[in-house]
Amino acid sequence: MRRTTKALPFVPTEIHVSTFEDEKGLLGILSIQTTEGILDLALDLTTADAVANAVKEIRSKLAPER
Repeated sequence: MRRTTKALPFVPTEIHVSTFEDEKGLLGILSIQTTEGILDLALDLTTADAVANAVKEIRSKLAPER
């Protein structure tokens, strides 16, 4: 059965940034503590750029006079 209603967005309460390196290379780790638990994201350079661009787009809509 498919969900017919949208879930509410998680509310961030803390954000932590770190890096991790293994034999495949370096990854950025973005850990977001939310009201529902921890969301950990592993980001390569391409993904980190995409997330940064998405945040930039959101910021431009939140504070258009900047």
